Amino acid sequence: MRKIYSTLPLIIMLIMAASANSLPPVEGEVFGIMPITNEVSFYKNVDDDGNDRGETLQIIAINTFRIWTEFNFEFTGDFNWDMSYENNDHYIELSLVKPVGYNISVNYQRIISTFEDKPVNQFGLRISF
Repeated sequence: MRKIYSTLPLIIMLIMAASANSLPPVEGEVFGIMPITNEVSFYKNVDDDGNDRGETLQIIAINTFRIWTEFNFEFTGDFNWDMSYENNDHYIELSLVKPVGYNISVNYQRIISTFEDKPVNQFGLRISF
């Protein structure tokens, strides 16, 4: 558990580096990266009765990259303190998305969380509206 939380500063620095405005555009390039959205949010959690449910740090990073062809890499992480039956829990999604047609992509997603005993792999089709 401590390994996840000790890597948060590194994750935040990578997101900030990926979102730099000086990066080359992806379109027409052999190699490149283009930020779509990179967000870090901090929440104070309260249930409907007003009881303290801890804090959440949420990191969302979605970036397009090109290595001869275009992909999206998506990172979503929720890191919670004092929210659930565990003192600390996390839920992380790592996704690799390959557009294959107009608004259609294939998707590989890996889920790592304290809610599952081991990581879960998902393979799917995505339709964007």
